[in-house]
Amino acid sequence: MSKLATSLAIYLRQTVDFILPPTCGLCREVVAEPGALCSTCWREVSFLSAPWCECCGVPFGLPTEPGTLCALCLSAPPLYVKARTAMSYDDTCRKLIGRFKYSDQTNLLPTLTPWLLRAVRELLPVDVIIPVPLHRWRLLRRKYNQSALLARAVGEALTIPVELLTLQRQRSTRPQVGMKREERLKNVRDAFVVTGAVAGKTVLLVDDVLTTGATLEACSETLLAAGASEVRVLTLARVIKPEQIL
Repeated sequence: MSKLATSLAIYLRQTVDFILPPTCGLCREVVAEPGALCSTCWREVSFLSAPWCECCGVPFGLPTEPGTLCALCLSAPPLYVKARTAMSYDDTCRKLIGRFKYSDQTNLLPTLTPWLLRAVRELLPVDVIIPVPLHRWRLLRRKYNQSALLARAVGEALTIPVELLTLQRQRSTRPQVGMKREERLKNVRDAFVVTGAVAGKTVLLVDDVLTTGATLEACSETLLAAGASEVRVLTLARVIKPEQIL
């Protein structure tokens, strides 16, 4: 890009920001950068960190030895080998993800991406990144797959291939709001199909929220059955307390 073009782009950006200044994705207060949160809303985000379960990443309330597993992973190990999450799914997170997912606020992606990149560090290296897919009719109604946007942003930042069509949802499933884990497992059983080559690959599976893990288990089962060597899971948020379940 020439100096003139660069200067023109900066001028246009400054002009737009002057007329329509960027606002906080939660409270609409004016902020410095598009997609950013104000300092007040930033402090309300509950980021997750160790100590946590070595497998599923659920945080522990007390210090633990490295490699410790939670009770659920000990009694019923998931099909994926490891999962990590950026933040806890609380009221602030629910509002933030809701706006990104349902309200066309894709301008929040630059804010969310660094959080995912912090969470993904323990999951690397991987061969390919695959998002949890939407059924084509739901994608048509929603206009975009939020998990695909997150996956592509992570892939571009880490220069890892992103396959948006390798895993597909072959049948529509009922919305899982209010369902218990057993109902969710039944709802997504045989819902996914692999249409690309994953044999021998370590797959990073990306989704927005880990609730009971039923959807991620179904996707992992499908990928492993297609020959993936292992599946690792990255989500933007996860439910920590049962009362948070959608």
